[in-house]
Amino acid sequence: MYKEVELRVTPEEACDKEKILYLLVRTLHVERVRIKHTEVIKKSIDARQRRVMMQLKLGVFIDEVEQRERQFIPMYKDVSKARPVVVVGAGPAGLFAALRLIEKGLRPIVLERGKSVEERKKDLNQLYKTGSVNMDSNYGFGEGGAGTFSDGKLFTRSKKRGNVNRILEILVYHGASESILIDAHPHIGTDKLPGVIVNIRKTIERYGGEVRFNSRVKDILIEENKMKGVLIDEGEVLADRVILATGHSARDVYRMLQARSVLMLTKEFAVGLRLEHPQEVIDRIQYHNPAGRGDFLPAAEYSFVTNINGRGVYSFCMCPGGVVVPACTGPEQQVVNGMSSSGRNTAWANSAIVTSIGEEELKELRYTGLFGGMEFQSDLEYRAWEEGGGKLVAPAQRLTHFMVNKESVSFPKSSYKPGLRPTLFREWLPSPVYRRLLAGLEQFGRKSRGFIHEDALLLGVETRTSAPVRIPRLPERMVHPEIEGLYPCGEGAGYAGGIVSAAMDGEGCVDVFTL
Repeated sequence: MYKEVELRVTPEEACDKEKILYLLVRTLHVERVRIKHTEVIKKSIDARQRRVMMQLKLGVFIDEVEQRERQFIPMYKDVSKARPVVVVGAGPAGLFAALRLIEKGLRPIVLERGKSVEERKKDLNQLYKTGSVNMDSNYGFGEGGAGTFSDGKLFTRSKKRGNVNRILEILVYHGASESILIDAHPHIGTDKLPGVIVNIRKTIERYGGEVRFNSRVKDILIEENKMKGVLIDEGEVLADRVILATGHSARDVYRMLQARSVLMLTKEFAVGLRLEHPQEVIDRIQYHNPAGRGDFLPAAEYSFVTNINGRGVYSFCMCPGGVVVPACTGPEQQVVNGMSSSGRNTAWANSAIVTSIGEEELKELRYTGLFGGMEFQSDLEYRAWEEGGGKLVAPAQRLTHFMVNKESVSFPKSSYKPGLRPTLFREWLPSPVYRRLLAGLEQFGRKSRGFIHEDALLLGVETRTSAPVRIPRLPERMVHPEIEGLYPCGEGAGYAGGIVSAAMDGEGCVDVFTL
């Protein structure tokens, strides 16, 4: 017999197998010897009250252990001689589109402007050594996309867009821990995700698909408003279906599409700063305990959102036990992002604190046209580069000093390796951005006593949260409304905001295909 049981227990009890068995005996009214095996199905932390509790959903086998098959095993087939489909970009949208193409009997040709994970790691090491960025191989570009080196967070609210559990199962099939199927806020970690990405590449190649690195798409080939393929340095790659999954930082792609008169639209996006706290501070706040998280709880995370003058201000991409990294994709840019390893075991917690920017506000700041948002982002990144003095040094200010517009003459220890330089963000952040961030942080501080901490740092700038442009598509067919065979998807097209939502969007584009 198999039953599912929900228990609400303390963190200590959750780690005590004997205690869990005792509670199951009481709940199910069975003798202990009859319980042959238990497994955790779902696990979450409830820290809303003073006493932190764990919510467990357990599968219990009574009298015997039944053979239970995995819920999902992908059914890949040999597509080496099948009809080709070009996939531009090897981020989550592109990779999951490629896997889905193989399931449907089509042959993906994945074109990635950057390098493989193995080579990409070498370029990131050089980034720290020299302070100069490889424009096609960095934290934003390369196999796996920006998500490869940003914690591998898998939590999404976009559950209506596809089957979240299917995406998680495919990741487990390719080497991710089965814990991602259990945890309420699953993550893989930057130390584990590259291996998963490599395994996905091997699956694509094993079943007859291709993954080509250092293959930047220079142009798209269109005849009579129908896709014919794309152009890379090595020549033309022909296919009548092209999935465009280039990510939100491929600004050259937007300009190439504009040159081809491809319809695009402006969209709202968000910019701000990266906020770093000592992890122990966040632990004390979130777990309501001066002693911190103790021995039985993970590094705490937080999520804040508010509305200031009709615009959202919110935390984004929160990395407990993480580090802040340089995320620029070109010269004379200063961009920051956050990441965590699977253990989330550093001394710092970081999160983007951003505010949304819309077309009307951009016009007031004298940024107009289709690429007004992109130019706004670029100008912010250049100014941050100037304020940092170049070489990836980040302009920074203590959070307490930011709140009163005071320059920080010294800094606490930080995870950001290239270094920090004092700045007054009020002097150069666009006024609406600065005012809303200030007001939002004041609200967050009132909600969480101790959040405005003297050892918390703000680093600039966080500009790559989402694309400032949307490439439209027909809702049902997911194809561009004016170009037959062009399927924009993922973050770069304006339809996703994270690994899982991008992966689901990539699959969704393929699911509308007919053989």
